[in-house]
Amino acid sequence: MQVNPVRSAFLFEEPIRSAIHALKYRGGAQVIEVLARPLTQAWRALDMTSDLLVPVPLHKRREARRGYNQALVLAQALGAQLQLPTASRALHRVRDTASQTHLNRAARHRNVADAFAVFPGLDLAGLMVTLVDDVATTGATLNACAVVLFEAGAKAVNAFTLARAP
Repeated sequence: MQVNPVRSAFLFEEPIRSAIHALKYRGGAQVIEVLARPLTQAWRALDMTSDLLVPVPLHKRREARRGYNQALVLAQALGAQLQLPTASRALHRVRDTASQTHLNRAARHRNVADAFAVFPGLDLAGLMVTLVDDVATTGATLNACAVVLFEAGAKAVNAFTLARAP
């Protein structure tokens, strides 16, 4: 099983590339204030629906270094705008994976295989779940997350990202 076609608000090009780099690498969580409205507008324009937003988790060490999970910040902003619940503790990374930035498609899939798990007791029976992340490149991370969400009972798994590779 894999995630339905990934939907994105923008292409990963300037000025969105710089905004995402600020969000991820320069402590720029405040960037979300500027991005929340266009993110929500894109969701509506794409006619997306969901029962639950699930941010793609960072490994606890990476999140501790960064101070926050950018996917969670995005999911919370989107959820607040759309009045959709955000499950901040649905998924977790069970192993610290290498950055995907310089890996090819096959290496990306190997890198994230079996890297995610649902928290014990999570029951998604019959829910349409939407994974939220900052950037989609090959979809490897989103697919790895979708596998465990389906195993937890999700009836459908969609993905919505701030940007996607052109």
